[in-house]
This record gives sequence, structure tokens and C-alpha cells, in this order.
Amino acid sequence: MMKRGVLCEEEKEAKKQKLLDQIGDGHLPYLSPKDDTFYDLWRTCYSKLTLLQAKHINADLHHTVQNAFLSLLDNGCLFQDLVRLKGKDILTPVSRILIGRPGYTYKYLNTRLFAVPWINDELNTQYCTRNLLDTYKAFSDLNKFLYSQTVNELQKLRKAHKNDCFQHFDYKEQVKSDKRPCTLNNENKELHSLEPFNVTLINYMDPRDMPCLKEEPYFGMGKMAVSWHHDENLVEQSTVAVYNFSYQESAHDINGDDKDPATWNVGLKIAWDIETPGLCIPLNTGDCYLMLDDLNKTHQHCVIAGCQPRFSSTHRVAESSRDTFQYIKSQCNSALQNLHMDPDTGAAALKSLEPRVLGQTEEIHNEVEFEWLRQFWFQGKRYNKCTTFWKEAMTELENHWKQMETMTSLVLKAIENENLTVDEKCNILKNILPCLVERQNLRQEWRERITFLTSAMPVEPAARSDCDCDETLLQPSAHKKPITLR
Repeated sequence: MMKRGVLCEEEKEAKKQKLLDQIGDGHLPYLSPKDDTFYDLWRTCYSKLTLLQAKHINADLHHTVQNAFLSLLDNGCLFQDLVRLKGKDILTPVSRILIGRPGYTYKYLNTRLFAVPWINDELNTQYCTRNLLDTYKAFSDLNKFLYSQTVNELQKLRKAHKNDCFQHFDYKEQVKSDKRPCTLNNENKELHSLEPFNVTLINYMDPRDMPCLKEEPYFGMGKMAVSWHHDENLVEQSTVAVYNFSYQESAHDINGDDKDPATWNVGLKIAWDIETPGLCIPLNTGDCYLMLDDLNKTHQHCVIAGCQPRFSSTHRVAESSRDTFQYIKSQCNSALQNLHMDPDTGAAALKSLEPRVLGQTEEIHNEVEFEWLRQFWFQGKRYNKCTTFWKEAMTELENHWKQMETMTSLVLKAIENENLTVDEKCNILKNILPCLVERQNLRQEWRERITFLTSAMPVEPAARSDCDCDETLLQPSAHKKPITLR
């Protein structure tokens, strides 16, 4: 899994370098609304991008959502992340929080974000203040609105594809996807059963705190707050919907003279293509854009910084097969099926020494430790500001992890003490040793990340000094005893 991620990064870097080599010292062309052929390009090459202008959205929704953004900022609920890119830990210039279905997470650049639950009547989720409860409800309401708009726009795309009746549409009057030619990959899917957005990633960017932004390399669009990318770990062909909110006047010009420096822009391009011009779309406060169907897969997008601080709420259908609390809890329960606890003495024993079962248990052991517990505690106590949901969930997972630590010790004792043949011992070791080696290496890696985090983010203490987790989670290895075969 980790090797595949490294290869993917290497492939992307190779494609990027090839593209830059093809461009040379110049820039590729891109179009903005000031260009005569802008809307023609949008219609022909970017037809699955929809802009919902602020003036067409209910004023009450704008008011509620924009106040919710400011509430997150005022309550200190937006956080920088330490992500891993090209083997290095990098502090994001963007501050974020994930809000969504209870128990959902979203992983990007080797960092797992844990969704603060939006309002769910079935759960007795505790929030820090009434103000924050209203804040999370606002994003839940926005999520429902953007989902309904997504269904509407996909219906229009389907109709346009079937009727092929886009020729007389005036894109300068209304930049929406009412009649645009495209191939709709969701065409055979019933839209009424389209999966709703399950999380939204809230972003906050202030150009005054981002002095070292890089220039957009391919088209010369300006300074990038977010570089070219596909949103990752999403359900295949799912829409991404973004609400834009910028505020406070600023005279600080970080772009060129070719466009209003105060305005934030979203840039789009066909992935790894040098023939088709890029598209640069200005975003006004309250505008929303939808990347429909498979656009996020076939195209890349970036964010060009304006002068004012900007919030965005990016609603998505996160891939959830392995990224929910319910999933990892089920994994733990599966592993613990092989542990017997004596009800009278409390003594622990393994039910089976079958090598395959032991190997699967150690894989789950690593998964819960490195994909969940360490990811959570690495981020300090940030979630305590928002909700008690994840503190309670992590306490449960940590108890399961401790039991799996016991199971590992029992396996090693069995290898030393049980009346097993050399072949039986070798079969057990063959199944568990790769996981134990990986565990030792990853524990050392996480110790190094914690050291870096402590120096990089003194305001948000690292896991070692600011968590309630078991101290053994911070040790390089809990199993140092050498293994011998008799």
C-alpha cells in the first residue's frame, strides 16, 4: 500500500517534469472571461464544470453559511496540517477542518482528517458550545442544497447529451450547464439514488500569511494558494461542489496586472495535456462551482490566490470502504475473535495459532495503530475544541489496540514455549514477521514526525506532550525480545 503511494507520486512527478520540458521557457495559453472564445472553450472542453452565481442562491443561506465560516475561525477550529509530500513533512499554508457524517474520515497526502459530525438526530453528539452546534448545522444545510443542485445539473447534462441541443445557448448571459455537449458517465445511474456528499473539507486561506506562494508554472495564471491536483480518495465519478467566500478589503497585490488582484480564481486544465488552453474563472463571494461526474478524474484544478482572506467549503463523496470508524471497529472485532479472556482470572490466551489468522491479526494491529491512533493523536487535542465524538471513539480503539499488543506477546511466547515443530514456528513467523518489522520501522518514523511537529508547530503541541493516549504508542517498538527457533 505504501509502495503504491510512492510510485504514484513518482509517476506524477515524472509527468509534471515532462510537461514542463515540453513547455520550455514559455507558458501555455489560458482563457478568462475577458477573452472572446472563453465560453466556447468552456462549452467544448470543460462542459462538466458548472458555476452557480451567488445572486442565484438564497440570501438566507449565504448569511448562515458565511457566519458559520467566521464562527469556525473565531472559535479556533481551523488547523494547519502536517502532510507528507515526496517523503518530506510539510506544514500546509491552508487551515482546515473536516465536517461530515459521524465516524467518517478523509485522507490526503498521508494525513487522515477526522470529520466533526454535522447534526445527526440519531446520535447524542456533544459540541463545545451552542454556537458551534449552529455552525455545523449550517454546513449540513449547505450540503443538502449543493446535493440538490448537483442532481439538477446532472439531469441537465443528461438531457443535453440526449438531445444535443446546445447550439443556441448563450454562455455569456448565464454560465450554467443547461445545454452542454458531453459524455455523461453517470448516464445509466438513476439520479434519484445518487450518493449524497458525505463530508465537506472547510479551507481557510489568508494571503498575508502565505508570503512564499509559488507561481502557477504552466500558464502563468498567478500565485497558487493550492497547486494543480485531482481531489483524491473519492468515489469514482462523483461530483465535487465548492462554496466560495472571501472577505475584508486588502490592497496587497500578489498577482500581476492582467486581472483583478483582489479576486480569487479557480484554474482548470485537462490533465497532462498541452494542446488545450487552460480555463481561469474568477470567483465572487457566494459563488459555487460544481465539478460534475468524472471531471475531477479527467481534469486538474488549482486555486489562484486573490488579496482577501478566503474560505471554501468543498463537498465530496469520500471513499468510505476503509475510512470510517465503523470499518476499523469491525476490523478490531474481527482480530479480537482469536483472543480468549478467562472470566474468573482475567488471563488472556489465543484460541488459535493458525498462521493465517495470526498474520491477519497483526495486519489489523498495524492498521489501527498507524492509520488511526497515531494519525489522531499526532494532531494533538484539536478535536476537543469541536466535539467529544472522536475522543470517545479513540478511547475504544486504544483499548482494542492494547488487547492486540497482548496478542502479539502471546504469539511470541507460543513460539518460544509451545511444543511446536520448527516448520510450524517458521510458518507462524512467515506470516507475522513482515508486520512486526513494518511496525518497528513505522514507530521510528512517527517518532521523527513528532519531533518535527514539535519544532514546526509550537502553538499546537504534538502528540507526546498533548495527548491522553497510552505512552507505549510513542515508543519505537514494544517487542524488542529476539526470536529464536528451537
